[in-house]
Amino acid sequence: MYKHCYIGAVDLLDSNHWSELHALLAALDRDIAALYEDAGIDGMRTRFVGPLIDLHRFGAQTIRQLADRRGVSHSAMSQTAAAMRRAGFVTDADADGDRRTRRIRLTERAAAAVPLMIAEWRATEAAVRALDAELPYSLTRVTADLQALLDRKPFAERLREQL
Repeated sequence: MYKHCYIGAVDLLDSNHWSELHALLAALDRDIAALYEDAGIDGMRTRFVGPLIDLHRFGAQTIRQLADRRGVSHSAMSQTAAAMRRAGFVTDADADGDRRTRRIRLTERAAAAVPLMIAEWRATEAAVRALDAELPYSLTRVTADLQALLDRKPFAERLREQL
């Protein structure tokens, strides 16, 4: 029914082709998270930083507004917002109203961490850009080239061909 996929003698069930890329990104994420731990900001996750900076810059927002601004799904931002609430970084901006349109805002705890978050974001962007510039073929270029390939032939189509 389905193809048995092998590359040479290797069963692709024993493969995870981009695992090194995932591990690299996870290591970078841990280094960023360590800055917050060193500063004594317990519970800060790197995925919180962008939305928290947005709440600082643009004021209280709905989950949908944050999701659109960050380029993620509503579901993903809803989960992030719930985690930020549990960690004490956001609270409801509106006392009542429809849950779907209720806005969230920074807590005092999050507001106190904003200067570090902004400095870390800028430092991370500068460091990543410098790393990218050191590469003989930048990851930015690889990403654009991959997107061009997927624009010509979507990944879903490529997956189906392999089945």
